[in-house]
Amino acid sequence: MLDRPSPYAPILAGLLPLQATGIGVVRAGKALLSDISFRLVAGAPTVIMGANGAGKSLLLRVLHGLIAPTTGTITWGTGVDTDVAGRRSALVFQRPTLLRRSALANIEFVLSHRPRAARRQSAQETLDQAGLGHLASTPARQLSGGEQQRLAMARALASYPEVLFLDEPAASLDPAATLAVEALIKRASGSGTKVILVTHDIGQARRLAGEVVFLAGGRLSEVTAADDFFKQPCSATARAYLAGELIV
Repeated sequence: MLDRPSPYAPILAGLLPLQATGIGVVRAGKALLSDISFRLVAGAPTVIMGANGAGKSLLLRVLHGLIAPTTGTITWGTGVDTDVAGRRSALVFQRPTLLRRSALANIEFVLSHRPRAARRQSAQETLDQAGLGHLASTPARQLSGGEQQRLAMARALASYPEVLFLDEPAASLDPAATLAVEALIKRASGSGTKVILVTHDIGQARRLAGEVVFLAGGRLSEVTAADDFFKQPCSATARAYLAGELIV
């Protein structure tokens, strides 16, 4: 998200491509994800879509490493292990978890490895670029829903992740707050962060996606360039979804 590199930013090289191979998740004898394989590379955001219960958020957590798959593997770059990948990526949930501190202190928390003066300056710059600079001293939990979501995203981006996972970041937000979140996503993507985003909002996906990963019933239905997906999706399930015939 930041417009210029920090002297303290880690060198992020080799984390991508991200390869999912034969991913399956079984809980209580029920297959929630089955035999999912695809490869994600650097570039425009990848949007994961599908009807309710398709497994979108679960797949996002598996990709990030928060949940271990029952079967299959997640492979990062060449010779990058999961611990390194975890440090070089970030995940923001639909309902962000913020510290009981000011907005500025929330950003400073993830920059604790930096000298104090540099930490404060970088945190303030991050807030400014997220449009939250005037709220630096405000307790994070007193911010509006949209402001909290932008703060959570800014906090995740402050450490320069190579990959940012977002789980429905604009759910339940009004149109103005949604556009503010999307502007932050575009800024992050434009600065070189690979964004992998779950959304049920077809309009949002049209505005942000470079490619679409579409799930149906816990299985991969298609991985398609966004322009092609919205013009002529490959699967009948995706066509029904875009036509409003499936519950989103």
